[in-house]
Amino acid sequence: MKITKILVAISFLFTVIGSANAGELSVTGNMETTYRSDTGSTTGNPLGTDRELKFAGSTELDNGITVSVMQDTGDTLVFGNSQLAFSNTLGTIYIGSDSDPMDSIDDITPNAYEEANGSGSGTYVDVGTGASNMGLGIKYNIPYAGALNVKYYPKADGSKNSDNAVSGDVGAGTGSATVATLKTDLGALDDMLSGATITAGITDLENNTLAGADDTLELTVALNYAYGPVKIGYQNKYNELGDTATNSQVRYKDDIIGIAYAINDSLSISYNTVESEVRNSSFAGANALTSLDGTKQKTEAFSVGYAIGGMTIGLQHASTDNAGYVVDATDDTNTLGLSVAF
Repeated sequence: MKITKILVAISFLFTVIGSANAGELSVTGNMETTYRSDTGSTTGNPLGTDRELKFAGSTELDNGITVSVMQDTGDTLVFGNSQLAFSNTLGTIYIGSDSDPMDSIDDITPNAYEEANGSGSGTYVDVGTGASNMGLGIKYNIPYAGALNVKYYPKADGSKNSDNAVSGDVGAGTGSATVATLKTDLGALDDMLSGATITAGITDLENNTLAGADDTLELTVALNYAYGPVKIGYQNKYNELGDTATNSQVRYKDDIIGIAYAINDSLSISYNTVESEVRNSSFAGANALTSLDGTKQKTEAFSVGYAIGGMTIGLQHASTDNAGYVVDATDDTNTLGLSVAF
């Protein structure tokens, strides 16, 4: 594949390895506790927690290349994702299961506390299916175009191999994946566009190597604008799940809007919406398309965020119509969260 050749070519930028200076190691993390009540369903115990630790180290080689490594943990403090990166003024090459380009921009519209469905209201199918797979990536700033992030997964089977190991027959039919994003600061192109950024992304994941199977295709584009205390954003997402063998497809088209206002340096409010349409389709005969559904699920959320140093207190009320793409089903939530970063 072309992406493989590009990665190999650019890797020559980092082939001269010298001795390293003394490195640094840091431990950071965050903890969050929430209180959530659901309307129209049984809440049960409303308390929840989230905790994560991140171990990161870096050093600089005599030739100016910076080598960094990170390893994070999940809620049970078992190892999660990891990454090894080599950087210089030309760009960064990284290897590991962290930093899927599309997953990092799944919803980048502004908010005061959470995304529209970030507190659990509604059931959505998101982009970023490449996340947590082992892959090789490149980050590079293209003049005028912006920050490019490309990652290639030789086999998107979810395996996180240790050194000198392979995944073997795990997810035998799953193929490769390529993910790319580009973030452009429009203000760098024209002063009249100062405060505006446009971000685009694509994922092409081979669900199955069998002939006739359809790939997963994810597309997104987001336009965000900031002026003083006001931030406005719109994002469109298209998610075609493809399939493994049955020659059928499920497609989702999402429209997301976010408006946030910073009342002062600590207090902010926001209004966020996400509307998602599902299309269940099947191919028959000479690829004749038959639409089976067109339900639209919509979530509206109002959020308040208050920051006190490393602590943030957030409050969100979210309501969803046609929840889970079921006509007339509702899913309303009220969430109070307290998070601390350290």
